Amino acid sequence: MDDNEFDWRTFLRRWQDEWVPSEDEAMELAEGDTTLADLALAAPPASEAEVADAERRLGTRLPPSYREFLLASNGWRLHDDSIYHLGAAHEIGWFGDPFGMTPMYRESLDGRATEQEVLLAGMWERALQLETDSDMSYALLDPGDTDEDGEWALYVYKGWSGEYPSRYPSFRAYMRRRYESFHAERARLPDFVNDTTRARDADVERAREDALSGRWEAARDLLAGAERYGRPGAWGMLRQLDTLAQGYGANTASFGGLVADPRCVQDLVPVLALAHVRDSGPGGPARHFALGAETDHGVQAAADEILARVRDGSHRYAPDGVFGQAVAEARDAARRGDTDTAWRVIRAGLPSWSPPAPDLLAPLGLLADPVLGPVVTRERGLELLATPRAGRAGAPPEPVPDLDPPGLCWLAEPQRWNAPHRSYRCLWVEDVEPEALPGLVGEDGGAGEDGGTGLTAAPVRPAGWFPYDGQRDDSAPWEDRAVMAVGRTGSRWAFGFDAAPRASEPRTFFVSPAAGASRGGRAVVLWVRRGRDDTPTVFHLSVAERGEERYAYTLRGTDVERSGQVPAALDPEHVLRGVDDADRERRLLAAVQDEFGLSLPRHALAEGILPQLTTRSWNRAPREGEAFAYVTVTVSPR
Repeated sequence: MDDNEFDWRTFLRRWQDEWVPSEDEAMELAEGDTTLADLALAAPPASEAEVADAERRLGTRLPPSYREFLLASNGWRLHDDSIYHLGAAHEIGWFGDPFGMTPMYRESLDGRATEQEVLLAGMWERALQLETDSDMSYALLDPGDTDEDGEWALYVYKGWSGEYPSRYPSFRAYMRRRYESFHAERARLPDFVNDTTRARDADVERAREDALSGRWEAARDLLAGAERYGRPGAWGMLRQLDTLAQGYGANTASFGGLVADPRCVQDLVPVLALAHVRDSGPGGPARHFALGAETDHGVQAAADEILARVRDGSHRYAPDGVFGQAVAEARDAARRGDTDTAWRVIRAGLPSWSPPAPDLLAPLGLLADPVLGPVVTRERGLELLATPRAGRAGAPPEPVPDLDPPGLCWLAEPQRWNAPHRSYRCLWVEDVEPEALPGLVGEDGGAGEDGGTGLTAAPVRPAGWFPYDGQRDDSAPWEDRAVMAVGRTGSRWAFGFDAAPRASEPRTFFVSPAAGASRGGRAVVLWVRRGRDDTPTVFHLSVAERGEERYAYTLRGTDVERSGQVPAALDPEHVLRGVDDADRERRLLAAVQDEFGLSLPRHALAEGILPQLTTRSWNRAPREGEAFAYVTVTVSPR
């Protein structure tokens, strides 16, 4: 029943007819302390004369929805919450702020106070009090807070709670919410079935079809209404839609009773586990992993195993069937840095996804996969929700744009994603796979069966992480080993990228790893350090082929040190001719990317999802007669 068709007599009669005692009230009835007549909700309607007398006494005309309510039922008994009874027309009166709330609320107002905050501060002295029985709670109609229909806002203030009053735009809105709460309180009673419950359950079924057909916003509206009535399944399905609408990083606390279904565990529990790990923080005490619903031993045991895998970064989302094959292919692309291709593969596979349980609406398990989760941004989560799946017909949505800009020039952006330092260094090796890089530049120089130290998975990142590489205890003071995120670009180059090099710039003992990396072809090394204050920006480029460095230059401000024959297309004197200082880094990067066809995947690097490699030192050891100085700073608490 919408507001245009609202009829108080029909609404209240339905509420009275559907009323059944709560568990506590049923116990009172069984003990004989209460009769059904004592628990009746409705009262006889007030006459027009009784309402008019009340208005003369109060000196105002009552707002429309409250006035119409009195003419349908002169008072109402509320058995839930903290307001127990709404009085008859002759029992209501002005509140008068008996507890002196007005000064306290007005003292909190300042120049930034909203109109609503100002209205609330004045509400206490002008409000009309409706309740006649409550648990230290008050139902207050405010004639100073009105809408275009002449309705007064209704505030419920729970004096024992210490909270701000709850606001409803009208008396009718308040009563409709109480009717929904009445249903929600009794939703799990086995015999609580009526026309309203059947209608809301039909909404849940329709929402399921809408969601799977890509009409997720219509589904959400239906589920939100059913959830307010406490209908089974509505909460869990609504949380699924809301979680995907936020994309990776959504902090979902519960999916209701759906987690108790073993068929839903692999999709829902990992998302809860990821939120749990993020909330726990590093080094803190272990917290109980609550699933938000009662589960059997098998589900809880599976959840504990999933939590352990999510915590150490080894969890993988692996659905069955054709969609599972698409997920595996997408993960292979994403772990090499090509998150845009990964999303296109997932997008193409979505229509083939089938829910393992009836109330599962989408492949939420994607969000908890350490490699694929960051691929599902908010915009992509919305695209997923709008895509028909599970065999449903419908037009797919307009694809969202790719995330990675081409080339390298994005590195020159002033706010460069989440790196806290002003320096970065990169390595590219042509015509090799990322797995070959450990054998070329790894710190152990070829030890191990794979020809090097091997690649390691990206560490589990806390919320708000930023890359930082501290010097290890077993390193010599002069050593500078890079911890690089490793992947492959679409132009045949494997890359390594270090967002936070420990050393500030290439100096006296620097030896470019380009020669060692180029044993089978070409290698390119780039190192950029942005200047601070009067410190010049440093830009280093070195290029090697088949184990020998062909040319290199290091640009400090306007001074250039060269070795070998630097091509004119890369020479900074040629590239920077007539270029403003603000555009120097961008122009140098553009020259490098154009010469070699190089690129880097911004999204994969920003999200920290790529495997890592610790390289050999980028500095050589001091030779006889050379000195190396360093300073160690220790900060101790006072």
